[in-house]
Amino acid sequence: MFPDSFKFVNKIRTVSKILVIDDEEKIRTLLSKILSLEGFEVFQASDLANASKRLEYSEVDVVVCDVKLPDGSGVEYVKKIKEKYSTIEVILLTAFGNIPDGVQAIKNGAFDYITKGDDNNKIIPLVYKAIEKASLNRRISQLEKQLGDRHSFDSIIGHSKKLKLSIDAGKKVAATDATVLLTGETGTGKEVFANAIHNAGKRSKHNFIAINCSAFSKELLENELFGHKAGAFTGAVKDSKGIFEEANNGTVFLDEIGEMPLDLQAKLLRVLESGEFLKVGDNRPTKIDVRIIAATNRDLVKEIENGNFREDLYYRINIFTIHLPPLRERISDIEDLAYSFLKKFSVKADKKISQISPEYLESLKRHPWKGNIRELRNIIERSIILTDGDVLQADSLPHDFQFEDQQIVKGKILSAFELAGAEKVHIQKVLNYTNGNKTETARLLNIALTTLYRKLAEYGLGS
Repeated sequence: MFPDSFKFVNKIRTVSKILVIDDEEKIRTLLSKILSLEGFEVFQASDLANASKRLEYSEVDVVVCDVKLPDGSGVEYVKKIKEKYSTIEVILLTAFGNIPDGVQAIKNGAFDYITKGDDNNKIIPLVYKAIEKASLNRRISQLEKQLGDRHSFDSIIGHSKKLKLSIDAGKKVAATDATVLLTGETGTGKEVFANAIHNAGKRSKHNFIAINCSAFSKELLENELFGHKAGAFTGAVKDSKGIFEEANNGTVFLDEIGEMPLDLQAKLLRVLESGEFLKVGDNRPTKIDVRIIAATNRDLVKEIENGNFREDLYYRINIFTIHLPPLRERISDIEDLAYSFLKKFSVKADKKISQISPEYLESLKRHPWKGNIRELRNIIERSIILTDGDVLQADSLPHDFQFEDQQIVKGKILSAFELAGAEKVHIQKVLNYTNGNKTETARLLNIALTTLYRKLAEYGLGS
């Protein structure tokens, strides 16, 4: 039935495993022998029941299966295999090929469907191709798992009580389809949290698409979110999908939602209420099914009072709110975060830095962290670049950190001179925060600009 020998170069690095399912013993044994001669590890089964048991205990790459078996159809069995073992490829063999069975087999996920008598020379090359596809399937599956692990709740670093409360809330809401509002200062990890919620939910196999609402003009943001029809504006030569359509069945993360213009807020409200929207230049609605996670560092209640945010939209996105604590309220997490960034950026910089000095860590814990985790990340990366040894030392910290440390007085009452020193430190910190913008510094300090200039001259700060 089959050619006596096949001379193919085995390009597979490890021994691939193949399961042959056929109720005719002679055909099953002959095919198994041929595949074994090619260097494959081959298992046999005479029916679907035994085949299922073998698949449970052996990591099979390819299944070669007869269409008609005593306890069922190979065409239908393909579907069951692909549902349970998505990386396995299935080749169906039949003595009497027919087009409807072939079409259904491919729809069910079969790699190929061939007739036993007519395609003898195709079997071995086909098996090699199926093994390559199965190998690719495994690599993709591994990458998806790694990506899922990287964006899971377990990847969020920290053990402080406030962070744990936020994580527990995220895990609970992830199992639902509820709209989530993440609040917190800039740099607290809102997108990381949104990703974790998505990956822990039922939509994890579909797209997660994030957009910063403050990064676009109104017109561009509308086009990014909803897409457009051909001819909607100059240069629109063809239809274009927006983020909502691209993320269908998945999740859309709307960062800085408080920056969204009011008329776009109305379109977003329609998406939340009806699951549909109008593309730019279209008069027919597009239906989608997405989960929305929104985030803001603004007080949306105040924005409503000021007329900048729709109250009805607020109540639609505020179904489940999770507040992410600033870094200064989770000081106990700083060391873990610092070592995590140290490991990452040491590899990136090709340096062997494995330790952080106690003085360095103390400086980190005293800092106010206006930029939160993002600021900490930048500080660690900067220090790694400046460090020549294998330990991060305090002298690799920015000047304002070292200036703070020089002025800190522990365990005693401040004298008039020490109070002046504390004021000087505070002004310097705010100046650093505003990148030297004196008008903004005076505003944040709640003092007149003339007063600020006087104090700068008094303390010898600035120019």
